[in-house]
Amino acid sequence: MSRAPKPPRVVAELGRPETPQETADRLAENSRKYRSHKTVNNLVLSLLVTVGAVLVLVLLVPRTDNPITRDVDYASVAARMQPVVDQALASPALPADWTANDAEWRAGSNGQVPSWYIGLITPENQFIGFNQAFDADPTWLAQKLPDSPVVDTVSIAGVTWDVYRNSAPAADRGNFDYALVTTAGTSTYLLIGTAPTGEFETLATALATNIQENATT
Repeated sequence: MSRAPKPPRVVAELGRPETPQETADRLAENSRKYRSHKTVNNLVLSLLVTVGAVLVLVLLVPRTDNPITRDVDYASVAARMQPVVDQALASPALPADWTANDAEWRAGSNGQVPSWYIGLITPENQFIGFNQAFDADPTWLAQKLPDSPVVDTVSIAGVTWDVYRNSAPAADRGNFDYALVTTAGTSTYLLIGTAPTGEFETLATALATNIQENATT
């Protein structure tokens, strides 16, 4: 004797059995909710993995309370570049408490003025940028010292320098408070920065031999 078919399940919310379409809709909705739940779980898991990786990197990277500063050996850079430059590149011998954070030959492509540059940090923890430009025109200097006429001249170690001071408001001066400029041969020397005048004089004195050498070539 065959078993009688089981009557359809009465759905409490409907008060009657589901229709085939309602069953299909319910199963589709349950499947959507499941996939959505899995997607959220995967996103949370990925976020936890990423945060964990960052924490590992933070723990592995050494840290120090002291600021990281560069100390560039500009004398070595100048020695490597000298064979391709006609005039002597300046490599000032400065006291041990002076450091350099940059030194580079700027080739002056696309019609720009070629120059030798050293970024110096002084004992007073101030900045002086040294530029030795070759065949510089007035436009080059005007770009370096915008709206700043010569205010004085000064003789340092037998070399006469033009003195420039930035007349802009202090907040707009950037790294240019004071500058010294002189020429020798085809070289134009520019010292520009925020250091006290005494430190400019120290650098100018260290440059005197190079300037006098280029003046005779």
